[in-house]
Amino acid sequence: MKKCLLWIALWTVLGTTQSFAQHSVARQWNEEILKAIRNDFARPTVHARNLFHTSAAMYDAWAVYQPNVDTYFLGKTIHGFSIPFREVSIPTDLKAAQEEAISFAAYRLIKHRFEKTPFPDFIVDEIDFLMDKLGYDISNSSTNYHCGAAEMGNYIAKKIIEFGMQDGANEVDEYVNQYYQPVNTPLLVEASGNPDILDLNRWQPLEFALFIDQAGNPIGDNIPEFLSPEWGSVLPFALQETEVTNYERDNFNYKVYHDPGPPTILDDTGIADLNNPYKWGHSMVSVWSSHLDPNDTTMWDISPASIGNVSNYPTTIDDYPDFYNFYEGGDASEGHELNPSTGLPYDPNMVKRSDYARILAEFWADGPDSETPPGHWFTILNTVNDHPDLENKFMGQGEVLDDLEWDVKSYFILGGAMHDAAIVAWGIKGWYDYIRPISAIRAMAELGQGSDPSLPSYHQYGLPLIPGLMELIEEGDPLQGLSQQYVGKMKLYGWKGPGFISNPMSDYAGVGWIRATDWWPYQRPSFVTPPFAGYVSGHSTYSRAAAEVLTALTGDPFFPGGMGAFYCPQNEFLVFEEGPTEDITLQWATYRDASDQCSLSRIWGGIHPPVDDIPGRLIGEKIGVDAFNFALPYFSKTPENLIFDKAVIFPNPTDCGITIQYEYQGDLPVQIFQTDGKLLLKTELSFENNQAYLDLRNLQAGVFIVLVRDDEGEIIFQNKIVFD
Repeated sequence: MKKCLLWIALWTVLGTTQSFAQHSVARQWNEEILKAIRNDFARPTVHARNLFHTSAAMYDAWAVYQPNVDTYFLGKTIHGFSIPFREVSIPTDLKAAQEEAISFAAYRLIKHRFEKTPFPDFIVDEIDFLMDKLGYDISNSSTNYHCGAAEMGNYIAKKIIEFGMQDGANEVDEYVNQYYQPVNTPLLVEASGNPDILDLNRWQPLEFALFIDQAGNPIGDNIPEFLSPEWGSVLPFALQETEVTNYERDNFNYKVYHDPGPPTILDDTGIADLNNPYKWGHSMVSVWSSHLDPNDTTMWDISPASIGNVSNYPTTIDDYPDFYNFYEGGDASEGHELNPSTGLPYDPNMVKRSDYARILAEFWADGPDSETPPGHWFTILNTVNDHPDLENKFMGQGEVLDDLEWDVKSYFILGGAMHDAAIVAWGIKGWYDYIRPISAIRAMAELGQGSDPSLPSYHQYGLPLIPGLMELIEEGDPLQGLSQQYVGKMKLYGWKGPGFISNPMSDYAGVGWIRATDWWPYQRPSFVTPPFAGYVSGHSTYSRAAAEVLTALTGDPFFPGGMGAFYCPQNEFLVFEEGPTEDITLQWATYRDASDQCSLSRIWGGIHPPVDDIPGRLIGEKIGVDAFNFALPYFSKTPENLIFDKAVIFPNPTDCGITIQYEYQGDLPVQIFQTDGKLLLKTELSFENNQAYLDLRNLQAGVFIVLVRDDEGEIIFQNKIVFD
């Protein structure tokens, strides 16, 4: 029962948690879909889509009865799919109608999407119970939305289900791949080495005696296929066709948004050892696994004073060695001088590096009883929403929103961002089809050492020799074998693997010298590595996109109170081995700090080399900002004479100021925001002859959002501007 404490312990340091009954109905249904995901197969792409469609359904069920806001699906044509809708009158009890419509929409959609899960009866019982508790009659399946709110919810769910049957996800055939085929034969993970791999730059399936997916479900096929390699073709939220690169392979058009270009590959460049980016990156994964020994007394301060606040990310592979600490672990964190909430320095939080690295690897892995990476960030959002210091002020400005409005808007944006992150990351994964560390490290080890032609086992594609970390087995070495058959072969100093753990409740593997062909990621032996290509990291992409959304949504890059935290009790948190050795609390000052630690966790966990990580972070930032900006216009449907596209801003780009042309006479408030939601300028515009001038010379160069409201605070228009 080690992880029974996981989500109970989560964020207990962050703030108090509201009781379930105090939450909005949208929150209650979001908790139900997260519960359903935890009891489904581990499919992060599918569940990002489920979270988005459910969130959009709840948003429309709220918006259809809310004056002066716009719907997303209802009455719209989304990527060529039209959802007919005729306006309905606003009911007398507005909130009751919204809650009823939200409940029926979420109920129908969850019931449909999870009908083929491993535990469908459990999920149906849970959502039936909630409907009964809320006082709704589930026998009402009518979609005649003019009859009432229940029918409205049913109609919304019905049309979104129809939309999902043609959105490119292949839901109609249970999301199976239609074109993709791996080029490499499977690697039998329980065996030693990787002798049969054909291409060290392409993804390799893994073969298990028993495969248990990341959600803890036994899977009949012990050679799991690549999950969602064609997901780039799924219809997105905010992504634009101008951001797509199209590639052709095996009679299929792979759509790649925000194309980062190919990853580092192993080729005949003549670049040897750690100067070779491919060898450097995969070797670093092995080196970091040497940090996972609970007997290692290396101490780190993991408080926000020392970790977080990364100011610059590398943009080329040549910059990676300056960003990551190859030997000691970690990145170019600068730390935060003060907690902005208290005005005081952050207290030190000294822990063993080995405990910190192992906890990170498990906390962000989203294994059994978790809700996959996109759902993990919904859980973080929900906990942030419960914090007593958080005010429900959209972008940190204006009036305090009631919980229902805050929840439906925040879920809508975060759901859209997670959906787009899945499309982008898996579109890249499907096309570039990049190898995972377990395949690369074992395959290079199989070839030998690539450093010195005068030494045994030389091969240009072999592992580099690194004293104390990657060496040749010599005569007399305990690893030489009974007949010295391994003399001259490669060995690694790293995590020894699951074969050294008899009882996960009391044993740990530790770190030591192992034959390099026997290297394991720091993962469960029945899972080892996710069944899809590594490049780019889904965790890095999801997490950075979510961090941008939470930053913009709250108008503050910092967690409420200046710090988020997660408590890990001694010897009760780690699942597949004993640990941690003492009570430890993970800490983050900002959402981006949490995202960055998630990215590092995948290197310590043996899942990703740096080349998978950094592009995911940079792309995730774009996705989160774009999703937030794309959602904003839906939150303000203005009167007919105040329409967004009647406003004209010129010149754009500009280097001094802009003229706003709009049919209005008098003064109106204007705000300038950074794309991360930070308010930079708040002033008034004076319209004369339907024009007003806004001086921007006090701003630094960048991309900003201009937002103008009427006298009652309603958004009239908003535009993105580029200030040179």
